[in-house]
Amino acid sequence: MGSRNKMGQKKMQEEEKPPTITHELVKMTLVTTEGQKKKRGRPVGSRNPKEMPIRNIRLLPRSPSLKGKKESAMSLRKGTKVWVEDRDSAWVPAEVAGFKGNQVQLVAGSGKTVLAKPEKLFPRDADEDEHGGVDDMTKLTYLNEPGVLYNLRRRYALNDIYTYTGSILIAVNPFTKLPHLYNVHMMEQYKGAPFGELSPHVFAVADASYRAMVTEGRSQSILVSGESGAGKTETTKLIMQYLTYVGGRAASDERTVEQQVLESNPLLEAFGNARTVRNDNSSRFGKFVEIQFDANGRICGAAIRTYLLERSRVVQITDPERNYHCFYQLCASGKDAEKYKLGHPSHFHYLNQSKTYELEGVSNAEEYMKTRTAMDIVGISQEEQEAIFRTLAAILHLGNVEFSPGKEHDSSVLKDQKSSFHMQMAANLFMCDENLLLATLSTRTIQTREGIIIKALDCNGAVSSRDALAKTVYARLFDWLVEKINRSVGQDLNSQMQIGVLDIYGFECFKDNSFEQFCINFANEKLQQHFNEHVFKMEQEEYSKEEINWSYIEFIDNQDVLDLIEKKPLGIIALLDEACMFPKSTHHTFSTRLFQSFRDHPRWEKAKFSETDFTLSHYAGKVTYHTDYFLDKNRDYVVVEHCNLLSSSKCPFVANLFCSLPEESSRSSYKFSSVVTRFKQQLQALMETLNTTEPHYVRCVKPNSLNRPQKFENLSILHQLRCGGVLEAVRISLAGYPTRRTYSEFVDRFGILAPEFIDATYDEKSTTEKILKNLKLENFQLGKNKVFLRAGQIGVLDSRRAEVLDNAAKRIQCRLRTFVARRNFVSTRAAAFALQAFCRGFLARALYAVKRETAAAIFIQKHVRRWLLRHAYVELYSAVVTLQSNIRGFSTRQRFVHGKKHKAATLIQARWRMRKVRSAFKHHQASIVAIQCLWRRKLAKRELRKLKQEANESGALRLAKNKLEKQLEDLTWRLQLEKRMRVSNEEAKSVEISRLQKVVESLNLKLDASKLATINECNKNAVLQNQLELSAKEKSALERELIDMAELRKENAVLKSSMDALDKKNSDLANELLKAQKNTNDTIKKLQEFEHKCYNLQQTVNSLKEKLSVLEDENHIMRQKALVVSPKSTRRGFEKATVPEMNSGALVPHTDRKPEFESPTPSKMITPYSHGLSESRRTKLTMERPQENYEVLSRCIKDDIGFKDGKPSAACIIYKCLLQWRAFESERTVIFDHIIEGISDVLRVGDENITLPYWLSNASALLCLLQRNLRPNGFPPTQRSAGSSSLALRIAQGLSSPFKHGDGMSHLEARYPAILFKQQLTACVEKIFGLMRDSLKKELSPLLGSCIQAPKAARVHAGKSRSPGNAPQQLPGSQWDNIIKFLDTLMIRLCGNHVPSFFIRKLITQVFSFINMSLFNSLLLRRECCTFSNGEYVKSGLAELEKWIVNTGDEFAGTLWHELNYIRQAVGFLVIHQKRRKSLDEIRQDLCPALTVRQIYRISTMYWDDKYGTQSVSNEVVAQMRELLNKDNQNLTSNSFLLDDDLSIPFSTEDIDKAIPLIDPSDIELPSSLSGYSCVQFLAQHQNEIVRSSQIVAA
Repeated sequence: MGSRNKMGQKKMQEEEKPPTITHELVKMTLVTTEGQKKKRGRPVGSRNPKEMPIRNIRLLPRSPSLKGKKESAMSLRKGTKVWVEDRDSAWVPAEVAGFKGNQVQLVAGSGKTVLAKPEKLFPRDADEDEHGGVDDMTKLTYLNEPGVLYNLRRRYALNDIYTYTGSILIAVNPFTKLPHLYNVHMMEQYKGAPFGELSPHVFAVADASYRAMVTEGRSQSILVSGESGAGKTETTKLIMQYLTYVGGRAASDERTVEQQVLESNPLLEAFGNARTVRNDNSSRFGKFVEIQFDANGRICGAAIRTYLLERSRVVQITDPERNYHCFYQLCASGKDAEKYKLGHPSHFHYLNQSKTYELEGVSNAEEYMKTRTAMDIVGISQEEQEAIFRTLAAILHLGNVEFSPGKEHDSSVLKDQKSSFHMQMAANLFMCDENLLLATLSTRTIQTREGIIIKALDCNGAVSSRDALAKTVYARLFDWLVEKINRSVGQDLNSQMQIGVLDIYGFECFKDNSFEQFCINFANEKLQQHFNEHVFKMEQEEYSKEEINWSYIEFIDNQDVLDLIEKKPLGIIALLDEACMFPKSTHHTFSTRLFQSFRDHPRWEKAKFSETDFTLSHYAGKVTYHTDYFLDKNRDYVVVEHCNLLSSSKCPFVANLFCSLPEESSRSSYKFSSVVTRFKQQLQALMETLNTTEPHYVRCVKPNSLNRPQKFENLSILHQLRCGGVLEAVRISLAGYPTRRTYSEFVDRFGILAPEFIDATYDEKSTTEKILKNLKLENFQLGKNKVFLRAGQIGVLDSRRAEVLDNAAKRIQCRLRTFVARRNFVSTRAAAFALQAFCRGFLARALYAVKRETAAAIFIQKHVRRWLLRHAYVELYSAVVTLQSNIRGFSTRQRFVHGKKHKAATLIQARWRMRKVRSAFKHHQASIVAIQCLWRRKLAKRELRKLKQEANESGALRLAKNKLEKQLEDLTWRLQLEKRMRVSNEEAKSVEISRLQKVVESLNLKLDASKLATINECNKNAVLQNQLELSAKEKSALERELIDMAELRKENAVLKSSMDALDKKNSDLANELLKAQKNTNDTIKKLQEFEHKCYNLQQTVNSLKEKLSVLEDENHIMRQKALVVSPKSTRRGFEKATVPEMNSGALVPHTDRKPEFESPTPSKMITPYSHGLSESRRTKLTMERPQENYEVLSRCIKDDIGFKDGKPSAACIIYKCLLQWRAFESERTVIFDHIIEGISDVLRVGDENITLPYWLSNASALLCLLQRNLRPNGFPPTQRSAGSSSLALRIAQGLSSPFKHGDGMSHLEARYPAILFKQQLTACVEKIFGLMRDSLKKELSPLLGSCIQAPKAARVHAGKSRSPGNAPQQLPGSQWDNIIKFLDTLMIRLCGNHVPSFFIRKLITQVFSFINMSLFNSLLLRRECCTFSNGEYVKSGLAELEKWIVNTGDEFAGTLWHELNYIRQAVGFLVIHQKRRKSLDEIRQDLCPALTVRQIYRISTMYWDDKYGTQSVSNEVVAQMRELLNKDNQNLTSNSFLLDDDLSIPFSTEDIDKAIPLIDPSDIELPSSLSGYSCVQFLAQHQNEIVRSSQIVAA
């Protein structure tokens, strides 16, 4: 009873504890299958936002942050997940722990307890922490500032640097190389893909702009913005790279537009980039790259337009910034610097205002060489380059010119000798007069009615004139460079469609902000207004697309701050220009004027600790500006004297810069030009350009100020998000319906709130409406595909969902505690029973031990006696056996020695007899050769006499000579070609043979080592045997001691222990003996394996020798053909044979007649007459019917003749016709070319599904017949008779059939055209195979696109499972059935055309490889595919493919299942449940051995469980993989995580010859369509002979 009471108390205490069951367990119990998240993108039928009217807009003053836009009516209770502000991290996750008055007590993630007011908290979705973030911010459950920030942080930790916010792309600079994201394969994946379907990428934005331009015919623009170091320039390069890929010029162009534009980057960076506080290579100008396209969407030109160059930086910089890079590069140029009298930058006033002269990790000398190289590429001549750097050097020398007060009042002169030197150098470099240059700097000309007045300038005026000249020269130099680059790239002025890429500096807010920051932030305010209008219109477009009712959107506008800056007549710009017009104005008077004009403006504030500074409230925050240098930097005087002087320069380049003189002022030579007004005009032109295009936005973000990878600074990121307008887009979204969910997603997540509405046939839209009305929510909207919720409503839904999950958790805990209590009771009762049984057993074992000891003593005595007797017997037996074995061995060795001597004597006799016979044979052979030579000489002399008689006919001789010269040139060229081919082949063969010989030698060494190891093991066995004998002797000694002490019972214990020790020792020795035997067996097995390898290598060497012999035969053909006309006698004999044929006008080539003297032996003269018809008669018949032969071949190729007994009839008929017409002995390729062209025409015109399999079967069969039956001409037979009867024997052989079957098949002698035809036919087979493969891939691609993602019905079916253990097998949908049907149809088509199984196996293997590649790449690129339910769906489809492979059989399937290794292992990894418990080694070795670390990392970070809510791999595993990837990136060995398509031809001619069985063409019947041709009647005669012979055999 006591124990029961304790258990009851314990149970009550457990019930009082808060629930500990996690939401994941509840999700596994309830219906929580979340649907696949759909990507967001512009619909095809949506209207252009520019064309949509803006209705019902209510303009509100902007709030400084998102803190006032909280989820309204957020209910807080204990355990609620929220975001709380933090001074260091901006926002941190926290959980509500309790309430204290009006404040909420929170527990932060670090364990720290904080207090905060409820209105300063934001709701947080705990489920999003389990994933790697969402790829689109609009998919966040709670769209707020901390949610956006931490979503970027989670994705950045996984190297997912791109994230969408609707149609806006946010790119976080990784500060490390990620080459797998930007290769050609990745561009191919995004080409044509709908926006939002694949993972976020800059290629997706570029593709969306390109597709919109092509579809709508409207120009596009891509605005890339961000602060210095955020990666804007690199992003711009990637965009241009992609646009060139999808719309590149023709292949004939030497360089693409993207290459030309990028090649100009080093030049623009040298003259337009400088070091700032935040970035070592900051662009100090805006760049708008305009890529122009023609009507077909192909790039036809490009132009680079620059905006807002910071001219004041040339003459004034602050520490630690630098001037433009080109000045420092020129100072470090070595000889060029010496030529221009330049030195260290610290010696020049324009450079030494800052003490920063070098950049970390950058060499100015190397950058100077890169700049010169870029000038060469752009097309700047050496003279122009020289002039450019002369001008830069002149600017530096000009800056060192200092002035001191002159003798007259308000005059100035050069200060010292140093200034005089620099003035002289500047004049020399400008190539102008020194005195005139000094006069233009120190005086000013004023024109009056009476005449021209020259007024001297004081020191300050002269310095201002000097700086104005430097800025003007540099600005015009920069404009000239841009114009030169545009001429190099090439513009198309007629282009109607462009895509502009804007790379401009982002919002800037430093500790000290001056005139430059004011201009930059003014430009960003303009762009932000354009951005806000675009985002608002996108919201309006989304609402219109979904057809929801909406009245107005609170659109935040920044027009008031723009009016404050630019409105006339009382804007800041207007007041600044007005102040600059008065010479005596200072920054004090300017500031006073500003304070008087804008004292009551809400955007205007006066700085607290300064009389002249002011603060503006921009969209990104407040910025305080110092007005000290506003007037000086805004004044940009164009001095007419400067222009006149430099336009008359002797340097053509400098004169060209000032060729257009400004309009002269009526009173002064100083023409005032306002920098900020010109800035405003350029900005207005830019905005007009952007307003005519459809905008796309890329916001680049710099994660940290240290430029280090994997470092994320929250405060800096948040500031950049504000500056980039991302939070403005969030504000606009919050003003309307910030939460949008598809109906399937909403029902999957919140269906548990009203399970009574969900049945087997529920409608998602109506169910969504019922759920919302059941919770009494208002102001929501139901669109066509989505439900739109107001701010705060998603929090109410999540709160109710959390309550339902908590109640379910409590019920589960109750059941669990009941189960635990009952299990404890049952275990206690079982323990009592076990204790009682143990006591009874102990008593029984004690009694049993006494009885066992008595029996053991008797047993020991018995076995000792037996052992003594047996030991004596064994000793005697072993001695007898040893004696017998020695005697038998001696006699056997004697017999072996005798037999060896006898065999050696026999061998010596055989070799001696063989030598005698061989010497006689060689003597006889030499005699025969001498006779043959004499006979050939006699024939040659006879022919020579005939030719001399005919030599008098000069016309025929000249004609024959010309023809022979042409043929000699042709044959000489072929001889050289064949020599080169032979040399290369012999080199390759020698290398291969030497390699194989080395392998054989290494294996022989291993074989010897194995034999030596075997001998060592035998020696070890002998040693062990000796040890065993010694132990036996020790045992005998112990036996004698036991006999002596047998009478003493007290010694029984000692005897027993001794016996135990001996038994143990015997067992140890026996075990060692077994181990030695086992090692011996292993060694023998290894030896056998080495012998087997040696045998295989020997077979390989033999096969290579066979290939070598075939190549030598073909080479011999080439040599013979080249040598046919090289001797004079042969050449003239050839002339004799050709002249009559030319006179007769025959159409058939003369080489169809074989000249008698071409044969290698005299006996060959008689062979042509053995075929029933004379050679001249056959030539005549062939000349009469060449056209008929071509018609027969054309009919065979074009008509579907079919198959007989599985053999292709067309191939057999073509082969037999070529054989009958003796085409293989011809020296022309006309008939072979006709066959190849005919096959190509049929393939080009016919149906692919019918023609390709049919001709793959026929072409491969014809190739096999040629490969097996042709051998090169000119080789003697392998065996010849030495007797005089050889002539008659050859005549008899000539009468036999030229074709034999079976093993006795004879090889036909073929000439060069036949060998070339075989090579062309091989290429034709490879072409047919490649066409079939490409056609199948094209047909299979759309089927695979629908198979990678489970349809909605499959997901609903998967949701019926409630636990991982009971997960039902999903049935593949119709998509996988279509794949199976496609494969079945393919097999029927191939087998119906009798395609050899070898080709079927290769083709199906490449098809399965393509399936593996397509499915795996889609899995890695689409996050909605990396889910648990989708893994089950794909796994079930792969199971269907496995069944198909098993049913197909090994003949056709082969290793198809292994081709799916990548997708099988990836899907297997998706569907395992305990991913967090797996280590990296287990994943790489057991689960995914074929996948790389990058691929595993990609799957792990994209995975999310939409079925059970389980998590991916642990953070430790992710960190290990990230470390490995960083090492790979540093070593530059990283490849793409995507698989490449296999486009190779997986077979050779030898493989076809070995794989395809023998084909006998003799029994092919003549088709009825060819029976009317006389040239093929021999086929019918041959068929009749076969029929008659079969009848005779049957009789």
